[in-house]
Amino acid sequence: MNQDLDSFLAERIKSKKTLTLVTGVFDLLHEEHQNFLLKAKQLSDLLLVGIESDKRVRQMKGEGRPINDQDRRLKNLFEWEIADCIFILPEKFSSPDDHRRLIDKIKPEFMAVSSHTPFVNEKKRILSEFGSRLAIVHEFNPAFSSSKIIENLKKKGC
Repeated sequence: MNQDLDSFLAERIKSKKTLTLVTGVFDLLHEEHQNFLLKAKQLSDLLLVGIESDKRVRQMKGEGRPINDQDRRLKNLFEWEIADCIFILPEKFSSPDDHRRLIDKIKPEFMAVSSHTPFVNEKKRILSEFGSRLAIVHEFNPAFSSSKIIENLKKKGC
């Protein structure tokens, strides 16, 4: 899990193993993250997780986020021992061309998402350009989210 992305991808090509890609923030890990990742792992031989950079999380979620910096989020996911490799996504990762470059580099068979993932049709279109498929593997549970946990902690004065 602790090898760099390029080494992981080179080993993957040699092994001819199938790959599922997952991306996300993974700030305050909870059971729904774990359920989602376990379902994603079932799609193929290998699970690759891309974590949003701190800069991107602030852009998407606002000041004060992430709660855990990217190194801590990577370490926390690593400790679950679900993913075969975890890496930090580029800071510049908001355009379809940025996404195309990543998919072209990784060449996953699948990208796993949950039912509340934004831009699903755009992601499907980009993945199909590279012969990859999008798979909705998990139904979003609004009772569990990092944002909800943070909101509840603030209400309690934490």
